[in-house]
Amino acid sequence: MKRIYVGNLDYGVSENSIRELFEKYGTVESVAFIKDKESGRFRGFCFINMDDIGAERAVAKLNNFVLAGRKMEVIPANLKKRRKKKNNPAE
Repeated sequence: MKRIYVGNLDYGVSENSIRELFEKYGTVESVAFIKDKESGRFRGFCFINMDDIGAERAVAKLNNFVLAGRKMEVIPANLKKRRKKKNNPAE
């Protein structure tokens, strides 16, 4: 299984629509929409767990793909740079 980061999503897309899009390339194990802790609103990105070959195909075909008027960023999750916390610059 490989984990994929999918960013720059329109706030109106659903988990089902993302799952259906990615299932064209392989077996989708899970889709995790990331929501704001306080408001519970979707933050515009998600993580998808897929089979290895399907994940490679999805990244190759769907990075920069336009969905709902927005160009998605689709990359392996391990390549996503970790953001430093604002409150603790030492991390």
